[in-house]
Amino acid sequence: MRNDPIQNQGSAKEERLEKSLAVQAIASEKLLQGRRELQILHGNEIYRLTLTRSGKLILHK
Repeated sequence: MRNDPIQNQGSAKEERLEKSLAVQAIASEKLLQGRRELQILHGNEIYRLTLTRSGKLILHK
């Protein structure tokens, strides 16, 4: 079996594309920065992300 550089180049491009489209996770602590609530502007709407006493997150419209 021959190692084809053109085929390898195509698969490397596909791999980079897949990584760029992957969902990224951001820690809630980084978003909230010590606060209990954060406002998020989405289009013309404001949403509130609230950290509850029990440590859960609630998104309010």
